[in-house]
Amino acid sequence: MKIAVVGAGAMGSLFGAMLAEAGNDVWLCDVWREHVRSINQNGLRIEREGKTCTVEIKATDNPLQVGRAELVIVFVKSSQTNLAAETAKAIVGSDGTVMTLQNGMGNADVIADYIEPQRVLAGTTSHGATLLGPASIRHAGCGPTTIGAWSQAEGGLQRAGQFAEFFNRAGIKTESVADVRSVIWNKLLINIGINAITALTHIKNGQILDLEITRELIRNAVAEAMSVAQVENIKVQDDVLDHVFKVAEATALNRSSMGQDVDNRRQTEIAAINGFIVREAKRLGLKAPVNFALTALVETLQYHYK
Repeated sequence: MKIAVVGAGAMGSLFGAMLAEAGNDVWLCDVWREHVRSINQNGLRIEREGKTCTVEIKATDNPLQVGRAELVIVFVKSSQTNLAAETAKAIVGSDGTVMTLQNGMGNADVIADYIEPQRVLAGTTSHGATLLGPASIRHAGCGPTTIGAWSQAEGGLQRAGQFAEFFNRAGIKTESVADVRSVIWNKLLINIGINAITALTHIKNGQILDLEITRELIRNAVAEAMSVAQVENIKVQDDVLDHVFKVAEATALNRSSMGQDVDNRRQTEIAAINGFIVREAKRLGLKAPVNFALTALVETLQYHYK
């Protein structure tokens, strides 16, 4: 299958490499020219469990060079989703599929403004990756991927099942679900509990568990988000707070994606995570002071990058 990955950061490069290793014709599309040039010249280096391998894969900073792709996977930051959706529309044709595995809320809705909703798949992944430098990533951990159709039409559900099977054949453990919105919400709750706090304090995921006062901050941020989910009739895990703590423990040595963004002075996805809860709470007449504070602090920090 011919596949284009729009956004070849850590996760985009990882998924592109895994699909290329399974024999697919994969293109990585990214605006970082040094990254693109290094991949084309030397391949993509991947560290896994202390070992390093190199995957030969095509990369470009001009998505039109790809031609027509049957599947476009969007892995850009949420602030760049509009541009990525335009790119996807240009290369996916009239019957191809666009999939988003991005963090945060709202990405699938943006893509569905450009692509027919029945051709849009959304989901989450538990794989972890870190960008080490141009053409170099670390595969920090494996985990399941969950996808579903953004449209509940029969054609969309069938498409989701087909691509779950395709990913499984490629060695990417994937499940197709009917209610993908709940899946994305549950991932959002984890990000709300971990990302902004680690980004602001420059600590690793596991260190948010060290102090009771930090745990209390997490409880309050997640509780605000759960109140929004309840009003919107979104089904979330009953033990979601315990799950947040377990994820932090399981990824104890990792820096969250938002933490990596701050470390590298990149714009974060705060607006699509904690900021999303603030906007939804305001729309619904609810209060979200903890998420407001976390959002304001991260936005202040990234505004004053040197």
